[in-house]
Amino acid sequence: GAAWGLYLRIDRQRLQCLNERREGSGALVFRSWEQRGDRAQFVESDDDEELLFNVPFTGNVKLKAVMVLGGEGGTHPAELRLFKNVPHMSFDDVAREPEQAFVLSRDLTGELEYPTKIARFSNVYHLSMHFPKNFGAETTKIFYIGLKGEWTEARRHEVTICSYEASANPADHKLEQITPQTHFIS
Repeated sequence: GAAWGLYLRIDRQRLQCLNERREGSGALVFRSWEQRGDRAQFVESDDDEELLFNVPFTGNVKLKAVMVLGGEGGTHPAELRLFKNVPHMSFDDVAREPEQAFVLSRDLTGELEYPTKIARFSNVYHLSMHFPKNFGAETTKIFYIGLKGEWTEARRHEVTICSYEASANPADHKLEQITPQTHFIS
């Protein structure tokens, strides 16, 4: 259960779910592994079966696996496409090639784990999750999305101001009075 703790590392203020029926319901499906069976909180698609999540993280993530707990009948998502580090993705952008795609099985208990290609999903600061279709219903319903992996703090590079001298300015390099000494060799 503790390995599924990446939900704590999501920047919920910037999390976005496109085509959700109720505003803000997309953020509710990212919760603790122990609460995955809670059927009171869910997201349902609005106009058609597609859902698109834009999930920003508070640091860098190495994503190892994904879990999707969907609705009963045909409302369970049938496919998942993952995109790495494409902030503000829209439905116009989903035609591009994903980092990885999964054919999902109906999982009503939250036991199926979909492992990612870890080499492709290291250094993830933003994850886009596209659910293009379901098992035949008009809308898609998701109760839980679990993200398993490792989190590291983002390294921020501050602006460094450097001055380089093209040629030395003697006024900047004052030395104490040097007394010349002469040595004669006989």
